[in-house]
Amino acid sequence: MKVQGAGNMGILLLVIMFMLKLSVKAQTVSYLINCGTNSSVNVEGRRWVGDTSPGNNVTISSSPGIEASTNVFNGDPVHEPLYRNARIFTEDLNYTFQVPNGDYFLRLHFCPLAFDGYNVNESYFAVEANGLKLVSEFNVPGEISEKNLNLLGSGARANSSYYYILKEYFFSVETNSIVVDFIPSRGSFGFVNAIEVIPEINKLFVDSVSRVGANGGNSSLNLSKRGIETMYRLNVGGSSVKPSRDSLWRKWETDSGYMINADAGSEIRNRSNITYANPNDTSVAPLVVYETARTLTNTEVMEKRFNMSWKLQIDPDFDYLVRLHFCELFYDKPNQRIFRIFIDNKTAADNFDVYVRAGGMNKAYHEDYIDSISSKNDNLWIQLGPDTTTGSAGTDALLNGLEVFKLSRNGNLAYVQTYNNVKARKTSRSLILWVGIGAGIASIAVLAGVSMLIVWFCKKKREENDTKKIPPAWRPLSLHGSVVNAKGSTSYQNLNGQLGTVRSGRRFTLTEIKLATNNFDESLVIGVGGFGKVYKGEIDDSTLVAVKRSNPQSQQGLKEFETEIEMLSKLRHRHLVSLIGFCDEQNEMILVYEYMSNGTLRSHLFGSDSQPLTWKQRLEICIGAARGLHYLHTGSERGIIHRDVKTTNILLDETFVAKMADFGLSKTGPSLEHTHVSTAVKGSFGYLDPEYFRRQQLTEKSDVYSFGVVLFEVVCARAVINPTLPKDQINLAEWAMRWQREKSLEKILDPRLRGNYSPESLMRFGEIAEKCLADEGKSRPTMGEVLWHLEYVLQLHEAWLRSNAGDYNSVSMVRDLGPIDEGESEVANSDSGEPLKANGDVADPMDPMAVGVDELSQMVNQQGR
Repeated sequence: MKVQGAGNMGILLLVIMFMLKLSVKAQTVSYLINCGTNSSVNVEGRRWVGDTSPGNNVTISSSPGIEASTNVFNGDPVHEPLYRNARIFTEDLNYTFQVPNGDYFLRLHFCPLAFDGYNVNESYFAVEANGLKLVSEFNVPGEISEKNLNLLGSGARANSSYYYILKEYFFSVETNSIVVDFIPSRGSFGFVNAIEVIPEINKLFVDSVSRVGANGGNSSLNLSKRGIETMYRLNVGGSSVKPSRDSLWRKWETDSGYMINADAGSEIRNRSNITYANPNDTSVAPLVVYETARTLTNTEVMEKRFNMSWKLQIDPDFDYLVRLHFCELFYDKPNQRIFRIFIDNKTAADNFDVYVRAGGMNKAYHEDYIDSISSKNDNLWIQLGPDTTTGSAGTDALLNGLEVFKLSRNGNLAYVQTYNNVKARKTSRSLILWVGIGAGIASIAVLAGVSMLIVWFCKKKREENDTKKIPPAWRPLSLHGSVVNAKGSTSYQNLNGQLGTVRSGRRFTLTEIKLATNNFDESLVIGVGGFGKVYKGEIDDSTLVAVKRSNPQSQQGLKEFETEIEMLSKLRHRHLVSLIGFCDEQNEMILVYEYMSNGTLRSHLFGSDSQPLTWKQRLEICIGAARGLHYLHTGSERGIIHRDVKTTNILLDETFVAKMADFGLSKTGPSLEHTHVSTAVKGSFGYLDPEYFRRQQLTEKSDVYSFGVVLFEVVCARAVINPTLPKDQINLAEWAMRWQREKSLEKILDPRLRGNYSPESLMRFGEIAEKCLADEGKSRPTMGEVLWHLEYVLQLHEAWLRSNAGDYNSVSMVRDLGPIDEGESEVANSDSGEPLKANGDVADPMDPMAVGVDELSQMVNQQGR
């Protein structure tokens, strides 16, 4: 009896195990549907079944739409069998998949091909899954620019001839079925190429997640009631990972295209025996993701304030789950690499030690964070930087992988996105009718406008004839529509017809200007240019100023004059010459600047009897000028390109603080959708960017090139163009670059510096100048990077000075800047030690090159041009 009982127990156990296997098998059922056909195809080792194939266990609605196919396919041959077909629908369409309750991935494939009678540019539709809104007014344009491709997120894949969109969602099923509804917008249609339903039997997400920001703590995601959309999945520091290498058939993109500065992080890899820190995490990411990483580039800068930064386009007004993947590949002990994590400019974690959290080296580990994005923000910043407060051996950071997921809000994941190059759709006949009516009204308005224009033109001609009697040859500011407002500042209309405001705006009378300059006494002239003359003046309580009087006969001077008003009226920075006021009386156009008592940088390098500048002074002047240019490039939404960087436009005050001057040729930088400004070539010979000269495409890197010439001019103390020299020495940039490439820059050094400089600082200085003069703009550093390295060069020289003075305890160049405040990365102001950014506010953590400046004081005794 006991034996029989034991046998029964064994049979029972076998039955239980068999049922468990059946249960697991049921849980692993998946669907790969090839839409718009009854044919099955194989793609990357997986079999996709036609949505009308018999026995596919998929139910399509009674109005299945249209089966479409194309003979024209220029895309990836791997996906050709799958994307040649699509199901087009003009009425509601739904697919029903019978599945056990659980968690599932739903992937929708869209490839906008040319189908007879259907223009995908006019396709707009919505998609829902089990009542969860996935997309609304969704459009997959047939043609798309690189910028708009980025707007589609990591779901958009492209090559040179085509692209496709993969939308991936994750949600829980409690009804034993998944119903996917496709709903065309009124008067439009939609299409879908393929559908995936993939079960997730391991627990991929947990409900309790750390919240970023000051409040911190954990938040419950309530995932059983929320849907998730994958926005980005990046393999950091490595190549893309094909879906076939992922157990859940997920594709991992490379991260370099999303980094603010890809050079900020060095790629490392280690294919040793990597294992999961938690054995249940096998579905979180494949091990190949943890075999590569990015660590902070070794810049050899003692002040570690440099962050690796990723900028990701997201939909505003949603919660986001950020998943960071880590695996310590180098250090085999704790406290060797400790760093801080910032998400959306808020602290997510500090004192982060991967070795400690993962439980050792080569342990795959991940951390999740949740952040709420406001309705005004469409970018998500991820940053990792060193935590210098810990005293760890390596002030470094490390990241192996990055995922960003959007969480549904009130059952909605949809966000209406538009694209610049998509034609506006026609929604109904009534709209067409209204457009026709509007066109008729517009035609009448145009006729009336033409009539008025003719009348105005005739009147204008009469006024011009009258104006010719008024000398000089140009109209002063008052004739360009200037109006003094109630606050005493002046609004004016510039040459482009835009209304600007001179906010710095003290409005001088001509009598005050004549009194300040002793009636434009020639003995007070301190500069002459195409615009006219600059006089040294004295206003109010003996305050010295520089008075620029424009030459009425110079049309070029007029344009530069107005550009300078427009630029300086909105610029305030310690390293930019400040505009005090103006005068526009009696056909005069006069600007009043702060007085710079030590004149131009060039005058202290050569051509005068001035005391030669020390190497330290030259470095500090270059740093000041770089700060001013960095502010120009980054201090406004589109930035400003100076376009005339040279030593005569770098002015020095009584303490030799450098300030950039002369903004007459300056241009507003390109908008986000452009990489350059197309404009006629202007600048100074010898400093001109050759790429700008060839292509007539102006970028911030054109200023960087000119600044590189300035750096060599500071080293050599000679003119940039000197026709009296031998042929190979006429052009300073070419001559100095030859010596720099031979690592012999000291041979052409200003003789007055011999023995009074740090050889290592000169070597680093030459390397910076060489990088600035790279042939292609994309190979040159930004002004922020130039500034950062110049600061380091100064520290090298200061350490050398202390060493020569016998202060061997001061050789270390590390300056204690204190801990980084929440969400901030700092570079200290060498003057005050305070972490400020260009406009005097707290440094922005997403700007790793943020520099400190003092708040601009009241106008002081300094010189302007």
